Amino acid sequence: MSETHATVAAEAPAFPPGRYGRRREPGRRRPLLLALTVTVALAVLGLGATKLYYQYGDPEYRGEMISYTDITDSRVVVDFRVTVPPGGSATCLLRARSHDGAQVGSAEATVTAEPGQRHIRARQEVPTSTRPFIGEVLRCRPAG
Repeated sequence: MSETHATVAAEAPAFPPGRYGRRREPGRRRPLLLALTVTVALAVLGLGATKLYYQYGDPEYRGEMISYTDITDSRVVVDFRVTVPPGGSATCLLRARSHDGAQVGSAEATVTAEPGQRHIRARQEVPTSTRPFIGEVLRCRPAG
């Protein structure tokens, strides 16, 4: 009877010493090194994103909601405050939403600060297609 793979005990193959180089240890990993590398990479990306935002973003244009009043079936009046660079102007996007969250109207308002002033208080009517539930300031950007 000849021997087959089924009758021979499974052992690790025996290689002649020095012929095939050094074998690696199975399962040896370095999770601490991987975690440290990922943390450093995320920190570098975060710092780069922050630097680019302050260099090219518009952090000085900020719209703040004060109130919304005079709600009717066809409009809402939005009172808001805008922070701009001294003496600057901004265009703000306003929207009205219904009770279920759907957008039912929008308007753009361009406001300009007095020379030397950074804050502008404004009031804008937003026309709507149905009765709104809320009016809000979405964003403000440099006018132009």
